[in-house]
Amino acid sequence: MLIGYARTSTTDQKAGLEAQLSELAKISVERVFSEQASAVAQRLVLEEALDFCRDGDTFAVTKLDRLARSVIHLAEIVDRLERKKESLKILNLNLDTASPTGKLMVHLLGAIAGFERELMLERQRDGIEAARRDGKYKGRAPTARRKTSAVMRLLAEGHRITDIARL
Repeated sequence: MLIGYARTSTTDQKAGLEAQLSELAKISVERVFSEQASAVAQRLVLEEALDFCRDGDTFAVTKLDRLARSVIHLAEIVDRLERKKESLKILNLNLDTASPTGKLMVHLLGAIAGFERELMLERQRDGIEAARRDGKYKGRAPTARRKTSAVMRLLAEGHRITDIARL
């Protein structure tokens, strides 16, 4: 079965959603799931669509950014589909994980994303170290210790610990 998924970030993007649905219809998708939710929001329809897929199905999207919020997220989705013996088709990239080349491309994208993340973290560590050497970085301010006297005063006044924590 060919299953399609379409998503726009807001309800104002009706034309974008209609364009995706039209593209999915062109490849004769048998079941379409669509939602209007931000990529970072909890996407319940995506979860429903992935759960709906069965052995031998193909999960289709028009563009990669409509499916995954990052390449790592994409790799998780592909792995989830592969475990269920399903494939992923990304129309605008002409990518289909049912083929060895499609699988290779997805894994290459994942490796590149992991490499980029490691480089970013390394640059971040280097920047923090340089800022420390220059006396510009001292870490997060120890706010809890600065409030010790106020906390002790509130305890002495008979306030409950949960109320103090809330304050």
